Amino acid sequence: MTQGKKTPMYDIYKSQGAKLIDFGGWDLPVQFASIKEEHEAVRTKAGLFDVSHMGEIEITGKDAESFIQYLVTNDLSKLSEGACQYNAMCYEDGGTVDDLIVYKKSHDNFLLVVNAANTDKDFDWIKSHQKGDVEIKNISGEIAQLAVQGPKAQQILQKLTDFDLSTIGPFKFKEIDVNRVGALVSRTGYTGEDGFEIYCSWDEAPGLWKDILDAGKDEGILPCGLGARDTLRFEAKLALYGQELSKDISPIEAGIGFAVKTKKDAEFIGKEALKKQRENGAPRKLVGIEMIDKAIPRTGYQVFAGDKNIGFVTSGTQSPTLKKNLGLALIDTDYAEIGVECEVDIRGKRRKAKVVKSPFYKRS
Repeated sequence: MTQGKKTPMYDIYKSQGAKLIDFGGWDLPVQFASIKEEHEAVRTKAGLFDVSHMGEIEITGKDAESFIQYLVTNDLSKLSEGACQYNAMCYEDGGTVDDLIVYKKSHDNFLLVVNAANTDKDFDWIKSHQKGDVEIKNISGEIAQLAVQGPKAQQILQKLTDFDLSTIGPFKFKEIDVNRVGALVSRTGYTGEDGFEIYCSWDEAPGLWKDILDAGKDEGILPCGLGARDTLRFEAKLALYGQELSKDISPIEAGIGFAVKTKKDAEFIGKEALKKQRENGAPRKLVGIEMIDKAIPRTGYQVFAGDKNIGFVTSGTQSPTLKKNLGLALIDTDYAEIGVECEVDIRGKRRKAKVVKSPFYKRS
């Protein structure tokens, strides 16, 4: 493996026997024990992820809010201090620059958390549209991010802070001390489970990683890699940029239309194109498919109805929770009704599938 960028936890991975892969230029663990074991731990107990490869962009200044409102599809005017919001940035034609989370610290201080592979592209995009009294900084090299996910996440993390974590609601955050480490702690995640994402300084992350694993021993916490992160987010139908979202796939097509507010007063990049899609109906829709034949649908496989190519699989696997061969597919809207049968071309052979309800998994 060629030498890639490393998070502050790299030496810990090596000592814990993690299997490493190149992920967007980063050397990251795909698994520590097994993907299924880590997946199961997050669904039933808790898992700890290193997500320090994610990008962080700070936007400050008196015009910060109006500037970000122009960049993103969601309505920032609904966001209170101490809250965060799922969002998308779009091109003029409605294609997606990236999906991201916007944290509002104050009316003139925001943190944007973007996808790792898109950090430089996003930063350049934001800078190229800069207007008003704003300062834009890429602080990704200073900030590490750990994610504690699962039904026992709060119980574990509470052992390391005097702050009452039950007061942090979904998509809210607080800047608190976690075992004497100053951190921004938000009730967010990418697994479909309850949990927290912890932002702290780069240098303090390794100690915090060890502290969280120690604190969660009795609850059965496991360190988790990218493999389980992907199967968990897939079951919960959480979009992955480069698969469910891209410059050629709009947020509305990808099923995150809830984060597109075409009726907000402010203009934003891509508003007219997305408005038309909403009014006229998007030509494609992201759906869940379940294989009828014995086969696994994989990213990029083509989907057919008779002789007609109706779309392609964006993500697919055997669901560890449901034990079914499932996929997410972007297909012609005419074929997107639940129960419609289709075929997936798997290495030159057509295999039967059907459109099913998604997300495949929702926590009770």
